[in-house]
Amino acid sequence: MSNSVFISETDEYLFGQGTHYDIYNKLGAHPSEEKGKKGMFFAVWAPHAKSVHVIGSFNNWDEEMYPMKRSKACGIYTIFIPGVGTGELYKYLIETPEGKKLYKADPFANYAEMRPGNASRTTDLSGFKWSDEKWYESVKDKDPNKQPLAIYECHIGSWMKHPDGTEDGFYTYRQFADRIVDYLKEMKYTHIELIGIAEHPYDGSWGYQVTGYYAPTARYGEPKDFMYLVNKLHKAGVGVILDWVPAHFATDEFALGRFDGECLFEHPDPRKGEHPDWGTKIFNLESPEVKNFLIANALFWIKEFHIDGLRVDAVASMLYLDYGKKDGQWVPNKYGENKNLEAIEFFKHLNSVVRGTYPNVLTIAEESTAWPKVTAKPEDDGLGFTFKWNMGWMHDFCEYMKLDPYFRKGAHYMMTFAMSYNESENYILPLSHDEVVHLKCSMVEKMPGYKVDKYANLRVGYTYMFGHSGKKLLFMGQDFGQEREWSEKRELDWFLLGEALNRGMKDYVRDLLEIYRKYPALWSVDNDWGGFEWINADDTDRSIYTFYRRAESGVDDILFVLNFTPIERQGYRVGVPFAGNYTHILDSADSKYAGVGSHIPEKLTAVKEECDKKPYYLEFDLPAYGAEIFRFTNPEAKTSKAKNTKTLENKTESKKLTKTKKG
Repeated sequence: MSNSVFISETDEYLFGQGTHYDIYNKLGAHPSEEKGKKGMFFAVWAPHAKSVHVIGSFNNWDEEMYPMKRSKACGIYTIFIPGVGTGELYKYLIETPEGKKLYKADPFANYAEMRPGNASRTTDLSGFKWSDEKWYESVKDKDPNKQPLAIYECHIGSWMKHPDGTEDGFYTYRQFADRIVDYLKEMKYTHIELIGIAEHPYDGSWGYQVTGYYAPTARYGEPKDFMYLVNKLHKAGVGVILDWVPAHFATDEFALGRFDGECLFEHPDPRKGEHPDWGTKIFNLESPEVKNFLIANALFWIKEFHIDGLRVDAVASMLYLDYGKKDGQWVPNKYGENKNLEAIEFFKHLNSVVRGTYPNVLTIAEESTAWPKVTAKPEDDGLGFTFKWNMGWMHDFCEYMKLDPYFRKGAHYMMTFAMSYNESENYILPLSHDEVVHLKCSMVEKMPGYKVDKYANLRVGYTYMFGHSGKKLLFMGQDFGQEREWSEKRELDWFLLGEALNRGMKDYVRDLLEIYRKYPALWSVDNDWGGFEWINADDTDRSIYTFYRRAESGVDDILFVLNFTPIERQGYRVGVPFAGNYTHILDSADSKYAGVGSHIPEKLTAVKEECDKKPYYLEFDLPAYGAEIFRFTNPEAKTSKAKNTKTLENKTESKKLTKTKKG
């Protein structure tokens, strides 16, 4: 990099307005050149400071050698230091008006010292050779609501430990890339969601108490190593979603808190600037510069690291002023309400900029309340997110699945309720890391019964999830029946794949994912009743659910029959809408999945007699904890499609004739 970096009046003006969307190219530390000399340009926003110096490994941490020059407009301090290259440790020594010295890491640093150290490190993000053009071409102009989305949520440090005997056992980004790509391709996931990537000091926070918003964590290597990981995933046809945490930040002294001696990134009123339950600081969204810091950060990950989506953590905590607070701990808005007006504006601004600049990038809200229009467009008074995690579905699903089958008939509604509000948002069904920690048990250990029952329960539960409207998310380990709760300190229990039940679970989820991706009925119409129809939602006493998913084409519609009890139903009948053959494509009781085995024919022919208020029925022996999937064709939709095609052909022919006559 040979160009000169500097802060112009325009930069200061846009930053002060909150609209400098690539401010990260100016603030922070950047290789630069002045008067023919190469070095490093440093810039930091510290408007309340009396003075700021750069200290680092390149000047033996001398506190006087490199004083920075202050701009008059918005309190940005700058300096060019010749001879400083990449890989150097540094901090800003900030002197407050009271004479106190603060030693702060760079808020815009792109690389940091490996913990327990906490200095920033100079680096150069330019020069990486991306080769993911085919990936971008494959997603260009596609509506994500009409595409399959099956997300593998993953924490790199605990996915698999390196056998080198080191204390942490971390794979580097590059080593992890080589292993995870093979796994994701085998299992047929469409995307990976990475948690704990932005720099953070404490492993036990899982990356949710961030200190370096612009730096991929040094635990697994350098920034370009992270680029390598994303690039390799893209070349394998896998999208990359990043867990992003704008709701709060860590209070460590070296980081953002009271950055220049006063509240700068956090709100100065502790009722607005602190989370009492979490022990963290809340960003001051009334400040244009702070909003700019966050929105530019979102764009930074998208532009510089080719991230395909941001899962925005703890959205509800931002939308509600009284979230997690008691009376006296929060301040109502100007209307006397608990809605955070600045957060609403922030999300509309964020999603408008992301969508306007990168139309194919997903923004996903982890929002746990009934806040309306989370995924509606900002111009329709929505927040503008692409998707919202359906936390209501997740809660009902987990509570139902934990019940002894005898009591499930009393909670039958828990598995049907989510469809009653499915049209209100664009949903993702999440079974995330939050559901397998803090004594909640792993997914398989939530299930009732003996060990073999637990796995049979979970197979039928996952089938319900993949059949239900909404995109999908599974946390690592859930797809092979991880039995212990997740801990960031150890790798997943891969040794369990030596057991038949776990191999069977992994194979079953792989086949579920393959079916999900193969048939558009399971994802092309996810957010309205046009893609889903209950056959029998009220078979309470038997705890059986039957429904089918419809494709827009009508070809390859998918029927689900789910038995949530350990009782086999011989001669079971399910109503179906059409005559013809129904192809049996998945059986959770199959012995190859370590099931009890069943003998349902590959093809069943519908019998003409009313059942479940449908004109036809199928009859077969439904296994205990049986999850059965059938493929069939809707002849009415096929006829309709043919008519539409014929009409289109007639219109085309008519246009040709008209053109010929004019000629």
